[in-house]
Amino acid sequence: MSITVRQLATLDNARLARRKRHRKLWLKVHLWLGLLFGAYLAVIGLTGSILVFHDEIDEWLTPELMTVEPPSETSAYRSLAAIIAASSAAMPSDAQQAFAAYPRNAKAAFRLRYAVPIPGGATEFWETTVDPYRAKFIGKRLRWSSEETFPETFVDFVFFLHYSLFLGDSGELIVSLIGVLSILSMLTGLIVWWPLTGKWRQALTIKVKASAERLTFDLHKTAGVYSAMVLLPVLFSGIYITEPNYVVPVVELFSPATYRYWFQSTPIESVPSLGMADAVAIADRLYPSGRTHFIYGATQPTSTFTVCKNDVEQTGSLIHRRCVVIDRYSGTVLDVDDPTAGTAGEVLTHWQWPLHSGQAFGMAGRVMVCLSGLACVLLFGTGIVRWRHKKIANLSRRIYR
Repeated sequence: MSITVRQLATLDNARLARRKRHRKLWLKVHLWLGLLFGAYLAVIGLTGSILVFHDEIDEWLTPELMTVEPPSETSAYRSLAAIIAASSAAMPSDAQQAFAAYPRNAKAAFRLRYAVPIPGGATEFWETTVDPYRAKFIGKRLRWSSEETFPETFVDFVFFLHYSLFLGDSGELIVSLIGVLSILSMLTGLIVWWPLTGKWRQALTIKVKASAERLTFDLHKTAGVYSAMVLLPVLFSGIYITEPNYVVPVVELFSPATYRYWFQSTPIESVPSLGMADAVAIADRLYPSGRTHFIYGATQPTSTFTVCKNDVEQTGSLIHRRCVVIDRYSGTVLDVDDPTAGTAGEVLTHWQWPLHSGQAFGMAGRVMVCLSGLACVLLFGTGIVRWRHKKIANLSRRIYR
């Protein structure tokens, strides 16, 4: 039986009406997610934008601690052992080397972080800075204490707010849940935005010469659409970084994956622990190219060293960052973040930190991540204004009906 043009038009209209009804439902979901959690996402996004450039900000705020003057353009660093010795001499004997960061450029200082036990069972985290060219101690500062809610430095204040809202371990879980709900909010927003009538140019542009209501709507939808390309992977990577215990098992349902912080050292009787310099030497033998970036220290008997290197030249990989997990006693390599040799699940997890920080794509990536965080503030602000506009319009219709 043939179908007439009128019948086809009727079917199309019915299909369009059904899609519009569905979209109203998704609009309600999108609205309530934004109203309930949008402010938190705005805070997390804004602090994330700041943290993209946390090293630069820290150096700007405390240049006397964080910067050095190279003797010459060709000057080389002193040995890592000498740098660590200069730092450790300024700390108490029971201080544990928790972390070290190599200078990010020729004028940056070498930074080492220590966990220092204090009476009452609490721990203070101190940071020293050393001139790497002269192995000369510059200074030290308290960054935070486990018994205090708020840290001592601006960058740490922003960092704690970003990943835990100053609520400790429970705050990390809350931030992860906000990330999950934010992804859902963005997906429902994309469903609501999708042009059912095919008017793509209108959906992807801002009508500048328009009313305040229309301009607010256009800013909200276009900021949401364009930022989603960066925000969705950044939100997922934030969930992974904050709560890997929940994410990795899900990834393993599809492909084997590992998480480097789950590995442990095996104590060997009468065998002393290796040092940070030993761990770096092991990582350098495995990956001779590139430069060391971070060293995660072994502060507990079963802790491991993790050495992360940037700019590692290896064919077949878009990521040039490698992290090596090392047993603190035997020097055995327990795990590597190497996307050229891992499973699909491991490659996925290896991408998460470079994506979240923007470092996967250099300065361009960092700028995009920074802008995506600022977009969270814009989305929340325009969303609230748009909601107020609609409330006022609905109230006016009821009054004059």
